[in-house]
Amino acid sequence: MGAGEPRPLLIFPCNGNGLEALQCLGDKFQCIGFVDDALEKQGLIWHGYPVFSRTALTEFQDAQVLAIPGGATSFRSRNEVIEGLGVNIERFACVIHPAASLSPLATIGYNVLIMAGVVITSNGVIGNHVCILSNTVVHHDVTIGDWSLIGSNVTIAGGTRVDDACYIASGASIRNGLHIGTRAMIGLGTNLINNVPSSATVLGNYARPIGLWP
Repeated sequence: MGAGEPRPLLIFPCNGNGLEALQCLGDKFQCIGFVDDALEKQGLIWHGYPVFSRTALTEFQDAQVLAIPGGATSFRSRNEVIEGLGVNIERFACVIHPAASLSPLATIGYNVLIMAGVVITSNGVIGNHVCILSNTVVHHDVTIGDWSLIGSNVTIAGGTRVDDACYIASGASIRNGLHIGTRAMIGLGTNLINNVPSSATVLGNYARPIGLWP
């Protein structure tokens, strides 16, 4: 591979976020296919790209990997799924849409997907294995923990800490200086003005708790 040529990339799994990731690659990556565990998907051509089993991870040793599984019902097990791929850290990609705006003072981890219109300002820290959907704003001094999923059109005000393996649904607005505990879920369109304990689910305007995950 010559200097300046796009890096080959495998995307796991073959899902909606994977499809959106294709629009984020710019000229840095070239998708060579998807990897999926569903037998009914393997062997298909999906939006012009082949769908492989996990054997592709060893067959294409020079390919980087973007692993972005999980959603509202499965985000708490993302770490188990991604670690189960057995991919070395140095192979994980960081995919940032060319239309995203990142401060030079921000810190971004590995296996991260940042979609179009995302803004990450000064001293923002984005952990590993994080996915941030379109048009979300992460203000100054915010920390997003590993394994977390952040929806579209989310606003996270300055100084907030989001711990590992959290899910913040689209349209949520989070007040400055809050702490969202590990594996917490912030529901669709929630206006959050208080801290959230670990494993809690909160929803509404203003947010109220609706349960703790066992």
